[in-house]
Amino acid sequence: MTTLNILTDDQLIELLKKDDRSAFTEIYNRYAKSLTSFAVSNYKLFDLTDASDVLHDLFTWLWTERRKIEITGSLKNYLFTAIRNRIIDHIRKNSSKQRYAAFLQALEESYAHSALQHLEAKDLQQFLENSLAQLSPRVQEIYNLSRKEHLSIKEIAERLAISEQTVKNQLTAALNYLKKSLPLLTFLLMRF
Repeated sequence: MTTLNILTDDQLIELLKKDDRSAFTEIYNRYAKSLTSFAVSNYKLFDLTDASDVLHDLFTWLWTERRKIEITGSLKNYLFTAIRNRIIDHIRKNSSKQRYAAFLQALEESYAHSALQHLEAKDLQQFLENSLAQLSPRVQEIYNLSRKEHLSIKEIAERLAISEQTVKNQLTAALNYLKKSLPLLTFLLMRF
């Protein structure tokens, strides 16, 4: 049996394209820490929680698009460029205009890379939706308000006329269920 940690990135990508979960895990183990450090240290407006969210997005996409992925250079450069582009998207969606403008200025001074295509994560999204369908309608509603509509715990509590603690408990229950449903991808689950 081949030990995955001695394989080259190219060999891991070929195994990944053949749905090898161990290859996916090895790629994650090989690059997640340095990608997170890169995100936090190079983007001063970016914190560890944001980095975890972007890392989640990147590795979700990598698993979902594994059969279609075409990497012409090194996997390392590909992942670092991909996380950089996801950071831009994340800040664009979640930051004030002033913070976004400051980020773009810092980005302009530091990097001159071209953007990669942003691909949808349909397979994983379908699996997540099937898993969520197993939960009670109320838990599904709370999860969707949090993750799809990006409402805060307070906003969800106000909308549903329930306590913030109930929202936290239900959201935790949903995330714990997803962790059990997706044991390989537990490291990808977002924290609230």
